[in-house]
Amino acid sequence: MISLRKVEKYFAHGLTKTYVLRRIDLDIQPGEFISIMGPSGAGKSTLLHILGMHDQSWGGEYYFDEVAVQTLNPKKRADLRNRNIGFVFQSYHLLDDQTVFENLELPLSYRDVSRKERQSMVCDTLDRFQIVGKKDLYPTQLSGGQQQLVGVARAMIANPKLILADEPTGNLHSSQGKEIMEMFKRLNEAGTTIVQVTHSETNAAYGHRIVRLEDGWVVKE
Repeated sequence: MISLRKVEKYFAHGLTKTYVLRRIDLDIQPGEFISIMGPSGAGKSTLLHILGMHDQSWGGEYYFDEVAVQTLNPKKRADLRNRNIGFVFQSYHLLDDQTVFENLELPLSYRDVSRKERQSMVCDTLDRFQIVGKKDLYPTQLSGGQQQLVGVARAMIANPKLILADEPTGNLHSSQGKEIMEMFKRLNEAGTTIVQVTHSETNAAYGHRIVRLEDGWVVKE
């Protein structure tokens, strides 16, 4: 599904360069669950944003389902991302002025999906994640665990091939965090490829393998 070859990212300061990622080679197969670990500043979140096609300024080669991402213009990258990738963030990233229903509907608005079909998909997702009773509430009316559950539901609503999760349990109590990780496990067992960034060895153990970064380099798999 994913193949990275000699991917690098740096920031220029005059004539000097500060590298965030160095010569990253990484292959991710369909249906894998990968955990990315490393100390703060190792480049974990930067790598996730490149995988998610949010970051445009990097060097090297990135192939997603054999499509050369580095050759695509921003519009085509966005289209590839919206059709294939869902995101789960530590800080939830829900829109506070929209209800749970409206937050779930938002990703579908970026696709060629009719309003009637969007509403049907939202209803199915509410039922799947057992949050039908929360559909008219706003994020500020939910607990942290409930907000993250909505975040996972929003990431999954369009049935993406790949879920990218950046410290998905970082703001949750341990019991809430375990609930989210068990949900990821079930989604992965159903065929969704997952890549998570985590500091937690417990969460990392849910993955099939761990990729460790240090100072921008892959130091161990």
